[in-house]
Parts: sequence; structure tokens; C-alpha cells
Amino acid sequence: MDETEDIGAADAFVFFGASGDLAQKKIFPALYRMVKRGALDIPVIGVASARRDLVQFRELARESIARTDTGIDDAAAMDRLLALMAYVGGDYSDRGTYESLRRALGGATRPAHYLAIPPSLFGTVIEELECNGLARGARVIVEKPFGRDLASARELNGILRSAFPESSIFLIDHYLGKEEIMNLLYFRFANSFLEPIWNRNYVSRVQITLAEQFGVQGRGAFYDATGCLRDVIENHLFQIVALLAMEPPAYQGMGAVQTEKFKVFRAMRPLTSADMVRGQFEGYRDEAGVAEDSDVETFCALRLHIDSWRWAGVPWYLRSGKALAATGTEVLVELKPPPQPLFTDSAPPDGFTNYLRFRIAPNPVIALAARVKRSGEEFVGTQRELSLLNAQPDQEQPYERLLGDALAGKGALFTREDAVEAAWAVVDPVLEAHGSAIPYPQGSWGPAAADALIEPGRWHNPGKGGPRPD
Repeated sequence: MDETEDIGAADAFVFFGASGDLAQKKIFPALYRMVKRGALDIPVIGVASARRDLVQFRELARESIARTDTGIDDAAAMDRLLALMAYVGGDYSDRGTYESLRRALGGATRPAHYLAIPPSLFGTVIEELECNGLARGARVIVEKPFGRDLASARELNGILRSAFPESSIFLIDHYLGKEEIMNLLYFRFANSFLEPIWNRNYVSRVQITLAEQFGVQGRGAFYDATGCLRDVIENHLFQIVALLAMEPPAYQGMGAVQTEKFKVFRAMRPLTSADMVRGQFEGYRDEAGVAEDSDVETFCALRLHIDSWRWAGVPWYLRSGKALAATGTEVLVELKPPPQPLFTDSAPPDGFTNYLRFRIAPNPVIALAARVKRSGEEFVGTQRELSLLNAQPDQEQPYERLLGDALAGKGALFTREDAVEAAWAVVDPVLEAHGSAIPYPQGSWGPAAADALIEPGRWHNPGKGGPRPD
């Protein structure tokens, strides 16, 4: 899309938390890929509390990239990245750290400050950047989570706006950088055949499932302070809902897209405890860092309503969990059956009529299900899928794309402060007022109570194809 509201390119990239887990797993590999394709040629300055020199910092970057699936497959690009790098070590609350950063920036006047640090440090770093004149002309990139509830989201937005204008604030959710998520927006508005049926008159309900077969993978302490509702549903799945439910943007530009997404969040009905089922996989409390009496949910299912002209009366069902039967993310947009049952099998026994299915991961697919007649004299049919495989070879990875856009000043793939607050307002009523987490066996599809949430009908479980009869 033509971004008419871009603020221009940054002339330096500064990332706080340069020795952390995120830096090693995501940021260094993304920077390397950007250098490989000629998209990065500005200073890269790492800032961390760890005391190390530039040689050690460069070695950390090299080792991190070597551990990726492709490893270091372009020695010249690796050398170019290392040549761009500088390092500043020191306490985030020490003014001397920022004096050293100023010297490392040299003549750069439009740096991008990426806060790959715990949210508890945001205020300290932003205040010091402002006090030391390093926020002027700069932009800030903030990693999710954007608060823990509505109050903390408002506090975070206040901290950010104390030093940066809205156009220079980039709230990064790596999920929005996925090619498959971007394609939801494109597919919606690039194909004219969808618009006549993309509303309450033809859509009966929408299901979105993000399932993970693995557990918390040694991150028990983090997860026990967060939970599935905050970690996945309020951000990742809500963003998918917004892309599917939004009205056509009025013009080509990030502002129009962000405004329409904000309207979706504002139209969402605040949740009640009756709209949600929480679960916890058996054995979760044995994980390191998890409280012995933890009630944190590792599974969450929601029934969501969007009180807009287009979607009034259409339920949206969202579900995510760990230690489930499979790993996969799929969207199922179920269409209403024909208004008159001309044929006896017009209402199929498996409960699924025609639908559109978007498999986001793994192996992206877009599929349209339609009924066709079986061979013979009787008017009996079966449902078949017309599938479009949507895998993109050599596509940009999420952090590569998002960091590149933030450095270029393009904000379309980032969320906006008002949208963050509107999304939290939907879930705020059930963050504390909810039922207990229901135990469920590892390798299942979560607690049985989630099945009652979607009745009449049933969940579609992500797998190798579309919905199958029970």
C-alpha cells in the first residue's frame, strides 16, 4: 500500500537489551537478513547492562546468527553487519550510559530506539532519552506486551507520548509481520466476489484457533505472570479479527487501515465470564517458575460479539492453548445454508455448510468449500474444497519486515495507541472476574466446557484439511 504518512528513514538503529534472549533469537538474525538483501546500511548500536567490549558483542551476534536454520550463508554480509555495529554497556538509569550512546551515534539525527527490554524499564529509558536530548528527531519501537490491562496500557501510552509524537511511536507485534496475516488484509479487499457475502446476511459465525502442541518450554515464570488471554488472544487473535471485520479503508495509507481496525475494537462488546472458558494443562504446575496453586490459564476460548452494522448478531469464537493435540493456526468463516432446503443434504450432518478457510500456519492455505453432486440419479452431494496454496518461497521473516518498516518510517503493520486501549477495554472485565481454570489432558483440544461455548455446532480443529464429520 502507498504509505503517504511515512516519517522518513532512520539514520541509526539503537536497540536496548542487546544481550538478551530476544536480541539473540530474533534481532541479530533479522539484521543479518536485512544486510544480505541490501536493506540495512546504517549504524547498529547495541545497549545493554552487561559489561562487554565491541569484540565480544560482535561475537555474540555471530554466534546468534550461526545458530539459525540457515546459519551464516553469506560471509560478506556477515562482515558488513559486524562493521556497522557498536556497543554501549552501562546501567539504564545512569546518565553516563546515554552520554556514551550520544558519542556512538556520532552525527545521526534520526535514530530509531528499539526497547527490547522488560516493560518495567520503559519509563526509565524513555525519561533518560528525553532528558539527554536523544528523543528529539528520533522514533521509538516498543515490543509487546503493551500493558497488562487497560490502566497499564494507558500509563504506557502516557510515558511514550511524553517524549515522542504519535507518528514516531511503533508498537511492534511480530504476528502482524507474518506474510499470512498480511494476506488476510489483501485477500479481503483485492477480491470483489467477497464483499457481497462478507456480512451478517451470509456469514453465520467465524472461528479462529491458534493451537500449540508444545507447553511453556521453560518459560514458566513468564507465562505464570501472563497467561493465554493476555499473551495470545488480546493481541494476536484480536488483530486477526480486526483484519477480517474491518470496513474498507477510505484511502491507501496506514492511517486509514489503523482507523478501521480501531473501529472494530471499539465495536467489540466487553466480555463477561459467561463468554469465556479457561483451562490449564495437566502438569503445568510442575513447571519451573510456576506457583504450586497457579490458576493461570494455558488455554482460553472466547465468544465475541462485534456490535457493528456489518457484524451484528454474528458470533466470533476465538481459541488458543498450549499442550494441545496439534500445532496450527486457522480461521474458518462459516456461511449460512441456503434459505430453502431444496435437497435433503443441504444441512450436512457434520454441522459445516459452505465456508472459507484460512490456514495461517503451518503451510498456508486459502480454501473455499462448496457442495457438489455425487454420481448417480439421487440428488446427494459432498463438500469439497477448492484450495490455493499460499506458501511464499524466500519471504521476509516477521522481524525482518517490521524492523525494516520501522526504520523506513512505515507504520501500516504496527498497532496504534488508541487501538491498544480499545482492545484492552474489551477484555478488562474478565481479567480478574472469571471462573477457575479447568484442567485438561496434554494432547487434547482443551477442556470439554469449551465445546459448550460454541453450541450449536462444534469447533474446527486445525489439521491437514477442512472440517470433517465426527
